[in-house]
Amino acid sequence: MKRYTYLFMMLLSLLLVACGNNDQENNASNNKESAKQKDEQTEDESVDVKKGLLNVEVTLPASMFEGEDIDTVIADAKKEGVKEVTKNEDGSLTYKMSKAKHKEMMEELKTGILETIEETKNSEDYVSIKDITHNDSFSEFTLVVEKSAYEDSMDGFAAFGLGISGMYYQLYNGVDPDDYKVTIFLKDEASQEVFDEIVYPDDLEEEDTE
Repeated sequence: MKRYTYLFMMLLSLLLVACGNNDQENNASNNKESAKQKDEQTEDESVDVKKGLLNVEVTLPASMFEGEDIDTVIADAKKEGVKEVTKNEDGSLTYKMSKAKHKEMMEELKTGILETIEETKNSEDYVSIKDITHNDSFSEFTLVVEKSAYEDSMDGFAAFGLGISGMYYQLYNGVDPDDYKVTIFLKDEASQEVFDEIVYPDDLEEEDTE
C-alpha cells in the first residue's frame, strides 16, 4: 500500500501545483477586464456560491493519505484553491471547491493521462507496448503488447501507472470511493486476444495481503 499511497500523493502534488500555476496565468488575464465586467462577475458568483451552484465536493479515501501529515495535506490543498477540507470519521477527506477549480483539475488530470499514454507508447523503456487505448472516463485501458516480450520485462509498471492515474481521475470525477475501479486489459498484438486483466484497486489490496 505504500507504493499506492506515494503515487497518489505525487499525482495530487503535481495536479495542485499545475492548477496553481494556471491560476496565476488566469489572474493575469482577468486583470485586463474592465472594472464593470469584474463587478458583474463578482456579483453573479456570490449569489451562485450561496446557492451551492458553483461548488463541488470530492471525497478522497483514507488510503491516499497513509503515512502523511493530514494537517499539511489540508493546508496544501487550501493553498492551491480548495475552499474547505473536512476530515471524516473513516479517515477520508472531503474537498469542497468551486466548479471552476474542479473543471480545471479535471482538465489537468486528463491532459496528464493523455501525455503519459503517448510517452509510454513511444518510450524505449517499454519496448513491448505497441499501443494503448482507453474509454472516455479512463476507467478502462487496453495495452496492446508483444506478449512474450511483455512477460519477460518490467513493462507492467506502465499498467500500474495508468491504473493509479485512472483511479485518481475516477475519484475527482465524482465516483464513490467504495465503487471506483480501473480495469487494464492486456492484448497480444499478434493474436488480438486479451491474455490478462488487472483491476485496480482490487489487485493492489490483494498484493498487500500476500
